[in-house]
Amino acid sequence: MVRSTRLDDPGPLLGLLPHQDSMAWVRRADGLVGWGTALRYEAAGRDRFVDAQRWWRGVTGSAVVRDEVGVPGSGLVAFGSFAFADEPGSSVVVVPAVVVGHRSGSGGSVWWVTTVSAGSLAPPPVLSSQPVRPPEQVSYSDGAMSGPAWAHRVREAVARIGATPLEKVVLARDLLVSTGHPLDVRWPLHRLAQAYPTCWTFCLDGLFGATPELLVRRERGLVTSRVLAGTIRRTGDDAHDLALAGALARSSKDLEEHEYAVRSVAQALAPHCASMNVPESPFVLHLPNVMHLATDVTGVIEPGDDASSLALAASLHPSAAVGGTPTDLALATITELEGMDRGRYAGPVGWIDAAGDGEWGLALRCGITEGPRVRLFAGCGIVASSDADAELAEAQVKFVPVRDSLGE
Repeated sequence: MVRSTRLDDPGPLLGLLPHQDSMAWVRRADGLVGWGTALRYEAAGRDRFVDAQRWWRGVTGSAVVRDEVGVPGSGLVAFGSFAFADEPGSSVVVVPAVVVGHRSGSGGSVWWVTTVSAGSLAPPPVLSSQPVRPPEQVSYSDGAMSGPAWAHRVREAVARIGATPLEKVVLARDLLVSTGHPLDVRWPLHRLAQAYPTCWTFCLDGLFGATPELLVRRERGLVTSRVLAGTIRRTGDDAHDLALAGALARSSKDLEEHEYAVRSVAQALAPHCASMNVPESPFVLHLPNVMHLATDVTGVIEPGDDASSLALAASLHPSAAVGGTPTDLALATITELEGMDRGRYAGPVGWIDAAGDGEWGLALRCGITEGPRVRLFAGCGIVASSDADAELAEAQVKFVPVRDSLGE
């Protein structure tokens, strides 16, 4: 039995999370948090998205739902996180026992709570904040390879781009963090949400982060995808940063990288849309530590097209923003040069409701807990004009959000 009821303002969403089984998808004050596990599904391999979609349809088709709220995200909801690659890696979809949601807009603000139980309707949970434990004895070490070794792989990738049909490839590296004791994931979640309020702060099954990139939102027939590719570091000097933003907007290397990413998203969404808007030029998205070239691709779902938000995310993955162009050659290059298993890094992460609406981001600016250890990830788009040392510096900058979130 599933029941959603309206709720008086209980305070910040992330403040409601318990220590165990926390799930979150929050931007500013809006989003969803959940805890407890009513249902869980794991998938792997090339068909992981199809299998998860089939399972979700079975769940929604048999559920008894009493939704007294009637907004996207109320009623039956699942959180999901998918592996980047077909092999190796596992993906997970979880229906929380409790979900608390908040939406604000021109129509006002609405809070709700959803409970899921196997038998009769569960009573509303008691909502309260709980103490959060900070990390202790934090230390860092290289992951699969050192910085200089990774920069050498970037040079190899640039050489291949000049000698093969490969146009762009995204290479990532990892950083290992020891925290002394298993991480209370709520600590970095709170800090990420506070420092990066325009990003989507997420958490599921040990994966956490704050992504600036919305892979796809489907809401009542409208589709949106925010594409990011092309990055420059901020200095903290407003005048200097404004000049840097202008340089980024004119950079042939970054515009080339961005064009590949926008093209891949538009091509994937086009079969599902009756109309689309693809801006000719990107805008510069300002974040506290970096600036990105960004484009918001929007569309109207074709009448009769029943593709859910998860199906749309599957059709978009892997976009050129996290894989490269052409896709198959880029993925093969990643496998050969990266030297690590990405797991769920750079894969879709987000939520879906019973109507198929939902939001899916790319798991970027993130980490994944492994007992008293955390793996952090950062990646860079490599094109013909890329400089290996500059890409290594960019990767270091992209580690900053999660590194800072684990600090004192």
